[in-house]
Amino acid sequence: MKMLKEFKEFVMRGNVMDLAVGVIIGGAFGAIVTSLTDDIISPILGIFGGMDFSDLAVNVNGANIAYGKFITAIINFLIMALIIFLLVKAVNKLMSLGKKKEEEAAPTTKVCPCCFSEIDIRATRCPHCTSEVPEVPAE
Repeated sequence: MKMLKEFKEFVMRGNVMDLAVGVIIGGAFGAIVTSLTDDIISPILGIFGGMDFSDLAVNVNGANIAYGKFITAIINFLIMALIIFLLVKAVNKLMSLGKKKEEEAAPTTKVCPCCFSEIDIRATRCPHCTSEVPEVPAE
């Protein structure tokens, strides 16, 4: 019973549900890209090349090696990768629009004009060379 309860809690977490939705949508999108490649791109390339990629095969000792289908799968992958890249790039751009740029923090140190050591901004004397250090004007 405890294991069933833990499993239910695991499945009901938001990130697991998001992953499930992503996998389902990704599978459906993969079918669209496969159809695009098989039904549109390969025949168009076949017009110029004289044949469809999916028809490319070689027969070796009775084994039919359909390398054309492999080429089609590579085209599917490249199209899918390009679209995912563009989607991620667009989402990142949208996410960055909502964020405000962080303001630069006020300096906490200054440089001694005599020995060029870095000292606290409130210091009036350098702890290294003991020379007087002018105050940094407030911004």
